[in-house]
Amino acid sequence: MNVLITGGSRGIGAAIARRFAAEGMNVVIHYLNSHEQANETARECLTLGSGQIMTVSADLRSRDSLERMKEKLQSAGLLPDILVNNAGIAHYGLLSDVTDMDWDDVVAVNLKGVFLCTQLFMPEMIRSRWGRIINISSVWGISGAACEVVYSATKGGVNAFTKALAKELAPSGVTVNAVAPGAVNTEMLGGFEPQELKQLEEDIPAGRLGQPDEIASLVYFLSLPESSYITGQVISPNGGWIT
Repeated sequence: MNVLITGGSRGIGAAIARRFAAEGMNVVIHYLNSHEQANETARECLTLGSGQIMTVSADLRSRDSLERMKEKLQSAGLLPDILVNNAGIAHYGLLSDVTDMDWDDVVAVNLKGVFLCTQLFMPEMIRSRWGRIINISSVWGISGAACEVVYSATKGGVNAFTKALAKELAPSGVTVNAVAPGAVNTEMLGGFEPQELKQLEEDIPAGRLGQPDEIASLVYFLSLPESSYITGQVISPNGGWIT
C-alpha cells in the first residue's frame, strides 16, 4: 500500500508519515523547501518499518510541478492508494490588513493544492475501485477564528470540498474524509507566548494541547479497509474545545 503525505516533513505530517511507516506501508514524504527535515523524517520512517520511503519536492500551487511529482512517483511504482492532503500555511492578522498577495498565497496552498493533488491522483484510485483521500483541515474551518479569517476560509473550503467529493467518489469505492484538529503542539503554535499557550490549554476541556501522534492515529484509522463506510465526514479531535 502506497501513501503520499503532502507537507510530510514536520509536525502533523511527519507524525502521519511515521505512523504509516510503522505499519509497513510505502510512504512518500512531500515537501517544498524543508529538505533536511524531510530527510530526517524519512530516516525515522526507515527505522520503523519495512516499506519503501521516498521524499519528493513539489510546489502545491503549480500544476506543472505536481505533474512532475506524479511522473516521479509513477516511475518508482509509488502512486498513492492513500492521499493525505496535509500541507498548509497559516496567516494571522486582521482582515483589514490582508493584502491580495496574502489571500492568494494562503488559498493557493491550503485550497488549490488540495484540489490539484486530489485531481491528479484520484483517477488511479477510481480505476482500482479503492482509495482513501484524507484532508487535514482545522477546527477553525468549522467555527472560524478572529484574526485568522483567511486561514479559516480556506479550511472551511476544504471541509466543503471533502463533503462534496465524497458523494462523487463513493460509487467508485474511494472514501474522502477530513480531520480538523484543534490546538496541536506543533511549530504552527510557535508564535504564541508561554502565557498565551497556558491560557489556551485552560480553555480546552481536556486541559492540554493535542499531540501530532494523536492526529496521526485518526488519519491511519480512516485509511483502513474497515473504515469504508465512513466518508464525507469532518472529524475534529480537539479535546472538547469546539463541539
